[in-house]
Amino acid sequence: MKIMLANPRGFCAGVIMAIDTVDEALKIGLSPLYVYHEIVHNRHVVERFERLGVTFVDTVDEAPEKSTIIFSAHGVSPEVRNAAKARECTLIDATCPLVTKVHMEAIRYAKQGYKILLIGHAGHDEVVGTVGEAPDAITIVESPEDVEKLPFTKDDPLAFLTQTTLSMDDANRIISAIRKKYPHVKDPPTEDICYATTNRQRVVRLLAPEADLVVVVGSQNSSNSCRLVEIAEHTGTPGKLVDDVTELQDDWFNQDQSVLLTAGASAPEHLVEEIIDYLQTKFDAEIDHRHTTDEDMHFNLPQSLRILQRQHQEASA
Repeated sequence: MKIMLANPRGFCAGVIMAIDTVDEALKIGLSPLYVYHEIVHNRHVVERFERLGVTFVDTVDEAPEKSTIIFSAHGVSPEVRNAAKARECTLIDATCPLVTKVHMEAIRYAKQGYKILLIGHAGHDEVVGTVGEAPDAITIVESPEDVEKLPFTKDDPLAFLTQTTLSMDDANRIISAIRKKYPHVKDPPTEDICYATTNRQRVVRLLAPEADLVVVVGSQNSSNSCRLVEIAEHTGTPGKLVDDVTELQDDWFNQDQSVLLTAGASAPEHLVEEIIDYLQTKFDAEIDHRHTTDEDMHFNLPQSLRILQRQHQEASA
């Protein structure tokens, strides 16, 4: 067996920043600590923090007044932020800066009078947060068929934005349908689909045709992980999404296969390593490192946390 090990894979800068935010908050003693929604969409990451005493909540009301709340990498609406402030909570915003960029674009377009077509998955945390920035101006578009049903005319000022973790292929199909129906639509100033999503998809699109099977490490509720499986299957190569090594099934594999192994942007690297160890032990697999793109993006910890860190250091001095 040959394991084609995709690179880049796994954690992106936004996920690293969000996870480091929770780790650092615990380190300086911000306990009890509450996180609004999953900090990132990965079961293993969430379960590790739960073992460390972090409580994940679906509503702000589940966190006590004056407690510390961290907002997840996917962002929140102003309504959620204001509700937390009203409860006098200490707020730490771990929203990925690339998601914040989309929020800012939505606010700006809405103030300029545009009707905004938000390409994304309704109900996804990121989309819910973006819609909350300008609810009266935003219409969610999930497919080219949705575009056909839109009521806008050539006289309506229109702009589109996209969820950061979409399949580029799917997004482009929807964008093409929008431009066909509304040639005057305004594009976002820069690409909304994030660099990490783009890079991981490009690797799979390039290498999947060489493989007999694509294994993607990631959780079922991870949008970017699910898109990697879809892209593999669009190339004609079967794809499997697994949380960890325990979900592998031996009848997927044989001694003569080429297996492309990658991981979504919220999947820890140790889960990939455990799968490699298993395939090496079970099928005498050899590793073929396949590197396509360098990534050097880095995001600083949220400013509110850095202030709390300094206060902690001063108090401990």
